[in-house]
Amino acid sequence: MKPLKFIILAFLTAFTASALQVTEKQAADALKRLDHELDMRDSYISKRQASIDSLKTVYDSSANSRKRLGLMMALGDHYMSFNNDSAIHYFHQGYLLANQIGAQPEAIAFRLKRATLLPLCAFIGEAEREYQAIDPETLSPDLLELYYRSGRQMYSYIAAYYTGYPDVYQRWCQKSLAAHTRLIEILPKETPRYKVNMGEFYLINKEHSKAKVLLAEVLDQLPESDNLYARAAHMLADIARARGNEIEYRYYLTLSAIADTKAATLEVMSLQELGQVMMDDGDVDRAHRYLSMALAGAVACHATLRVIQSADTLPFTEKAHNVEITGWQNRSRGIIIAIVIVALGLVITLILLRHEMRRMRAMQSKLRSANQIKEVYISQFLNLCSIYMDKLNQFSKTVNRKIAANKIDDLFKITKSGKFVEEQSKEFYDVFDNAFLHIYPNFVKSVNALLRPEEQITLKEDEILNTDLRILAFMRLGIQESTRIAQVLNYSVYTIYTYRNKMKNKAINRDTFERDVMRISSMEEDD
Repeated sequence: MKPLKFIILAFLTAFTASALQVTEKQAADALKRLDHELDMRDSYISKRQASIDSLKTVYDSSANSRKRLGLMMALGDHYMSFNNDSAIHYFHQGYLLANQIGAQPEAIAFRLKRATLLPLCAFIGEAEREYQAIDPETLSPDLLELYYRSGRQMYSYIAAYYTGYPDVYQRWCQKSLAAHTRLIEILPKETPRYKVNMGEFYLINKEHSKAKVLLAEVLDQLPESDNLYARAAHMLADIARARGNEIEYRYYLTLSAIADTKAATLEVMSLQELGQVMMDDGDVDRAHRYLSMALAGAVACHATLRVIQSADTLPFTEKAHNVEITGWQNRSRGIIIAIVIVALGLVITLILLRHEMRRMRAMQSKLRSANQIKEVYISQFLNLCSIYMDKLNQFSKTVNRKIAANKIDDLFKITKSGKFVEEQSKEFYDVFDNAFLHIYPNFVKSVNALLRPEEQITLKEDEILNTDLRILAFMRLGIQESTRIAQVLNYSVYTIYTYRNKMKNKAINRDTFERDVMRISSMEEDD
C-alpha cells in the first residue's frame, strides 16, 4: 500500500504542477493589478485605521479588566505589521494587566506576541530572553501552538539581520526550523495554517513539488487579503526562483504583494523584493515606486529590519531613476527646443508670407494703376487718332472745295506755309506730353538729376515738355532710332542727333546718360 500511496502522490504532484503553469501575460496582468491596488493603498490603510480607532473607542470606554484585556489583545493584533511600536505597547500593557489580575495564560500570550515583534525593532537580545523565559512544558495546547509559531517567526526575523554572516545566519535559521518542526506536529491537519507551514517545511528541505501542491491549495482556499495567502504566494515565488522560472517568480511575488496591499500590511517583504526584480528587469519606474513604498511602509510601521533591507537597495534604484528622469528631462528639453525651432520657423514663414502678401497687394495695386494708366494712354491715343481723323476729314473737305472752286493757288499757299502742319504738331505735342507725364510724373525732375547743376532744364510757363525732354521721352518709351524720332516730331535726323548730343554734353556722366534715362521709373514703379 505504501508504494501505491507514493505513486498517487507523485501523479497528483505532477498533474498539479502542470496545471499551475503561469504565462507571461498572466504575470504582466498581475503587475497591472498590483499597480491598481497600490493606487488604492491609502483607502486600505484608512479602513484598517478606522477599525483600530473603533477598537480604541470601545477600549477607552470600558472599565471591565477582562474586557479591556481582550481589547488590548485585539488592538495589538490589529497593529501587527501596521505599527509595530503600538503593537508592542498594547502587548506589554496587556501583559502587565494580565499579571495584575492573575490571568496567567493571557500574560504568556501577550509576552510571546511581544517577543515575536521585538526583533523587527532591533531588540534581538530582549526578544530571545522573553521567549526563553517561557517553559513550553507548562503550556496548554493553544499556547503551545502560539509558542512555536512565535519562535519560528522570531528566530526568522533575527536570522535576517545576519544574511552577510553565513555561520551566524545558519545558527538562527536552525532555531527557527526547530520551532517550525514542533509547530507542524501540533497543528490541526488540513487547515490552511498547517498547509502553509508544511509547505514552508518542504521548501526548506527543497521538496519543491510537494510544497507547491500544498501552497497552491492555500491560494484557492483563502481570500487575497489574508496574511497566510501572502505567505503562501511568497513561498511559491521562492520555489519558482529555485527552479529558474522567472515568469512564475514574478507572478507569485506580485500576488503576495497584492495580498499585503489589500490587507494594509506595511511591514512587507514581497513589494520590496519585487522592486529589486523590476530593477533587474530594467523597469526603473516600477522599481523606484515599489521600493519607495516598501521603505515608506517600513518606516511608518517602525520595522527597523525592513528599513535596513529597503535602504540597501533603494540608493541604486534612486540613482537609476534619477538617470532615467535626467534622460527624460533631456529628451523633453530636446523636444521643447525642436518645438521652439518649429515655432520660430512658423513665425518666420508667417512674416515672409505677410511680406509676400503685402508685395502681392502692392503688385496688384501697381497692376491696377498700370491698367488705369494703360486705359488713359489708350484713351489719349484714341483721342489723338480721333482728332487727326477729324483734321484729315476737314483738310480733305477744304482740298475738295478749293479744287472744285478752281482755287489751286489758295490750296498751294496753305500747304506751302507749313502753318497747317505746325498747328497739328502742336496739338500732337500737347496730347503726347500730357499722356507721357501721366505715366512718368517725375520725368523732368529725374532728367535734371542726371544733368549738371548749371545745365538744369527750366520749362516756360506754358510748356509741359520742351523739345529736349520730348526727345528723351521718346527714348524712354523705347524709340531709340533718331530716324523714327525725327519722323514723329517732324524734325530732320541731323536736328535730332544734335539735340541728343547736346543733352549728353550737359549730363553729369556723358557716357551713361542715355542708359540712365532708360532707368527713370514710371508712376507704378515708384510705388
